[in-house]
Amino acid sequence: MTSLHMKPATMNIANAIRQAKFGVGDVVRHRIHSFRGVIFDVDPIFDNTEDWWLSIPEDMRPAKDQPYYHLLAENDETEYVAYVSEQNLSADSTGVPLRHPQITELFEQSDDGRYCALFLQEH
Repeated sequence: MTSLHMKPATMNIANAIRQAKFGVGDVVRHRIHSFRGVIFDVDPIFDNTEDWWLSIPEDMRPAKDQPYYHLLAENDETEYVAYVSEQNLSADSTGVPLRHPQITELFEQSDDGRYCALFLQEH
């Protein structure tokens, strides 16, 4: 099936998947808020509740038609799970290991410091 025969919604999802800037295991930093984390899942477009999206102040509310990332996140005070739009993330190049307690459940850290997902199988 060529993209000309795909439904518009399918084309949008396919385009978003191709354009995802980050992947599972990447360490990222929020552009506005002071937290960083490791990605454990990627949604090609927004896939959370409307209430969650509307709870974001309108002047800061990100577009829905972009990748959204599930992070094992942390700041100076605590660790948590975050859901963040791609526009609000940048790569974290500090090399500082993350301390989130769930990291060892989902990832192993390679000798070069990369996070390798335990739940993904190679084909």
